[in-house]
Parts: sequence; C-alpha cells; structure tokens
Amino acid sequence: MYGLIFIISKYFKLLYQFCIMKKRLDHHLFKAITSFIGLSILIIAISSYFVFDNKFIGVSFIGLGIVNLILLGLFKIKINAVYPDIIFGLIDNGVLVFAAVLGGTYAGIFGAIIGGAAGNTITDGIGGLFEGYIAEHQRELKIDNLRTAMSTMLGKMAGCLFGAGIGLIIIYLISLF
Repeated sequence: MYGLIFIISKYFKLLYQFCIMKKRLDHHLFKAITSFIGLSILIIAISSYFVFDNKFIGVSFIGLGIVNLILLGLFKIKINAVYPDIIFGLIDNGVLVFAAVLGGTYAGIFGAIIGGAAGNTITDGIGGLFEGYIAEHQRELKIDNLRTAMSTMLGKMAGCLFGAGIGLIIIYLISLF
C-alpha cells in the first residue's frame, strides 16, 4: 500500500514538473507523456492488486487493454491507424508471458528474468515483422496509418495488455489440469 502511495506521489511530482516544462514541449507530446504516466500508474495499481489472484490477473490485463481502446476513441484515433501497433504488442507480450513462465519453471526467478529478456528480444523481432507487414499492406490499400506519439503509445500498450492478458488466462487454464 505504501508503495502505491509513493508511486502516486511521484506521479504528481512528475506531472508538476511536466506542467512547468509544457512551454518547452510540443502540445501533442505533452498530452502523450501525461497519458502514458497516468496509464502506467493504473497498470501498476491494477497489477499489484491482482498479482496473487491468478483467476483475475489475465482478465484485468484485458480490461486495461479496453481502457486503452477507450482512450483511442476519446483522442479520436481510429483503430485501423494503430492496428499494426496493436498486433505488435499482442504478439510481443503474448509470447513473452510464456517465455517468462518457462524460464521461471526451469530456473526460478533468475530463469524468469532471462526467459523474459530473451523472450522479449525474440518477440520484438516477431512483432516487428508482423507490424511492418501490416503497415505496408495498409499503405497499399491507402489506409491512413500515420503515427503520432499518442497513437503509437496507446496502440502498443493496448496490444501488450491484450497479449499478456490472453497469455495469463491460458497459463491459468493450463495450471488447472
């Protein structure tokens, strides 16, 4: 609980510092940074709350992904504009969850860290392949996928949350047997 209070106080301190720096920052970048900080705090708080509740951690990640999609709508960003980012995040964290679990099962905490790091490198590559392919395909179809700091951040975070949520649900279901 004290950790969460500490994080929230740090958030407000950072927010204050960003408000001071706002004159120097581009308006769109400032909005993206403050949105990122707010979402990060929400993700940490929800993750901390559900970390020991295996039944709901995956569902909570999917719920957080939906929050990102809602924010896309509020900022008037079309889903197809961030579709490559969502696919990247989905593949990235979806596979990463399994790599971390396999590493942790094989070699404990250190194995989970190594599995996560190696898995992240591999999944970034795989996700990048699909993201690039989809972006190229969208350009061929004349679909606007011009990215901004806000759209890329929200798209990748949504995909990562959906991927992790699905992966965690699958791992929970496997653990029942």
